[in-house]
Amino acid sequence: MTKPLDGNHGRGVGLDLHSDEEVKRGYERALQQTRSGSVVVESYIKGNDYRVLVIDGHMVAVAQRVPAHVVGDGEHTVRELVEITNRDPRRGIGHEKVLTRIRVDEAAEELVRRQGFGLDDVPPKDTFIKLAATANMSTGGISIDRTAEADHDNVEIAEEAARVVGLDVAGIDFLTPDICQPVRETGGAIVEVNAAPGFRMHTHPTEGDPQYVAKAVIDMLFPHGTSARIPIIAITGSNGKTTTTRMIAHIIKGLGHKVGMTTTDGIYIDSRLVKQADASGPRSARMVLQNPRVDFAVFEVARGGILREGLGYSANDVAVVLNVTGDHLGLKEVNSLRQLASIKRVIVEAVPRNGTAVLNADDELVAEMRSHCSGSVILFSMREDNPLIDRWVQRGRKAFVLQRQPGGGEMMVLREGRRSTQIAWIHLIPATFDGLARANVQNALAAAAAAHAAGAHVHDIRQGLRSFHPSFHEAPGRLNLVEVHGVKVVIDYAHNPHSLAMAGDFVNRLTGPNVNGPQPGRRIAVIASPGDRRDEDMRELGRVAARLFDIVIVREDANKRGRQRGEIAGRVIEGVRSEANSRVQGSEIVIDERPAIDAALNQAKPGDVVLLCVDKPADTWRELEARRALPVSSA
Repeated sequence: MTKPLDGNHGRGVGLDLHSDEEVKRGYERALQQTRSGSVVVESYIKGNDYRVLVIDGHMVAVAQRVPAHVVGDGEHTVRELVEITNRDPRRGIGHEKVLTRIRVDEAAEELVRRQGFGLDDVPPKDTFIKLAATANMSTGGISIDRTAEADHDNVEIAEEAARVVGLDVAGIDFLTPDICQPVRETGGAIVEVNAAPGFRMHTHPTEGDPQYVAKAVIDMLFPHGTSARIPIIAITGSNGKTTTTRMIAHIIKGLGHKVGMTTTDGIYIDSRLVKQADASGPRSARMVLQNPRVDFAVFEVARGGILREGLGYSANDVAVVLNVTGDHLGLKEVNSLRQLASIKRVIVEAVPRNGTAVLNADDELVAEMRSHCSGSVILFSMREDNPLIDRWVQRGRKAFVLQRQPGGGEMMVLREGRRSTQIAWIHLIPATFDGLARANVQNALAAAAAAHAAGAHVHDIRQGLRSFHPSFHEAPGRLNLVEVHGVKVVIDYAHNPHSLAMAGDFVNRLTGPNVNGPQPGRRIAVIASPGDRRDEDMRELGRVAARLFDIVIVREDANKRGRQRGEIAGRVIEGVRSEANSRVQGSEIVIDERPAIDAALNQAKPGDVVLLCVDKPADTWRELEARRALPVSSA
């Protein structure tokens, strides 16, 4: 017997070769079907062809495979009999149907000739004429179910063969006179172990009962009593989503999970960026859930994706809502904060009875969402005097809060009834910059509550928060702080009034006495608004900047989103110059991002803090690294 080393579907196999010439032809035929250039020569075993399907170490189906053939009727030629057989509606080309059409090629013609007939001869009635040397379904063979009849000894041999080779799913090819009799008595052998066996001979046998083999595969992949779902944590809100998503994913990764994460920066599989894009929509979520490596999913969920296509999944085990502010009002017929809240509430409504919603108790619109959750609710708050928190924990429910300690400093605490569990000192969480970045203090509270809801132990939450650093490499463009020749530079994506106020609060704390030098430094900002925001929102962004910064430079994104060049910056600068409580000493428009950044950095002095609200954080980071490498006089 000759066959290609790396072939399949019986192509190039030569059987029952008796002469040197036949072996030579068999070798050449096998060589044409191999990619490696290697041909296997084996002893020829006589017997019927049986396929034993073994899944997870157990036999689930046995089929007798009969080679492609016709049976003489005393009236039609072999060629005509093939045509009649191929009219069977169950036969098609390749694997399109349960049976494959019989092909009359040179090998078939030679095989018929060896049986004493020509293709145009009329064989006697009931004469069995083989048209393929092998019994593969792909060459026109048929199958007969023998699952209930197979001898148990033969079954054990097949199961052991699969275990020895180490296959979870294996097709064991037996050649023996009768699979119903012990092969040790009748003779025969296992001639092949297939790592990717076909199922159709078992699910759609030509004769006998179909076997539902897919059930065994599903039972192996998802054993009874284990969850077949990937746990999902979904995070939404107007600001802070990306940082909170990254914090949660970092904590969950520390538990040993392969985390799939989507953010506005891209899709990450086990911490590796696999697609760079705004991936906060349902299509990105589906990509993560389809990845076989992922066993835990953390999704940033944006308003736009919900409006376009929903969530992309049926339920999330944990839903986190951070805040609802006026960003995106006026888009997609959403004109009020309450309408916007109802959109973000979708992830809360997608929490099952055994799931949890994590809600910001300091935001009235978010706190109201608790009545729409089918599962449990954990609140979080930055305020020690929040009355809702007090009522909530008195009822035995959970809340993550900040508590000032008698000796000084802030502690993150889990409150439940009369019990309080200390989680972590705020100043020991790197993302909070010693507690100065209040936005990240809030994000850390939400992340800790979400991880707790997902089953993380307090020690794992504490370790995760302490080991998450807000560097450009771990959270690009999200409150990254770098010092360039005595000037502290903050890179952030703040693009709406609320997020700019939070970033400005951080800058204010950095410029306090003895924080960035003996004297308070100046506050310099480069700001921009997306072009699809309302004119009033652009002006409000400018007014917020005027109350917070000494020098304001207004730029525009490369994508103007339908606006004319200079129109967006004009609206923002109007707001800057109309603010009654302004502290601005100088303001200007520099349209393009790189020149705007240069303008801010070139006038900064040691002790100043510069906030760069950028569209392209990677380019900005490279520019800052280049400046750090220059001598002080050249920077």
